[in-house]
Amino acid sequence: MTKYEKEIYDIINTSPEHLTAEQIFGRVQEKYPGVVLSTIYNNIKRLWDAGLIRRVSIDGMPDHYDRIKRHDHLVCKCCGKIADITFDDLTASLHQSLGEDFLYYDLKVFYLCPVCRQKSGK
Repeated sequence: MTKYEKEIYDIINTSPEHLTAEQIFGRVQEKYPGVVLSTIYNNIKRLWDAGLIRRVSIDGMPDHYDRIKRHDHLVCKCCGKIADITFDDLTASLHQSLGEDFLYYDLKVFYLCPVCRQKSGK
């Protein structure tokens, strides 16, 4: 693992937030001021290809990156905030329903977060 891969991996795995590549870039720059954004993207891709990090893709938003530990996500449809949540593991149910193996699943539940719900008066 290169020094940049290690730094990016550590940032993603210790952050309570779901960071974008640009946010990761800002954090890596604090330690390595000479790093360029393309280096961050290339190293993120290598980590993702190796299955060491998770990409959270949501229409209309930049990709966010997350640790691998099994969990699901709540996504606020208003402000875009992503929060972790753990539902029962659906692996066995999906195997039974599909009748075959699958690679993985990525569950995102869209809702209005408490702040946006309060702002809208609902």
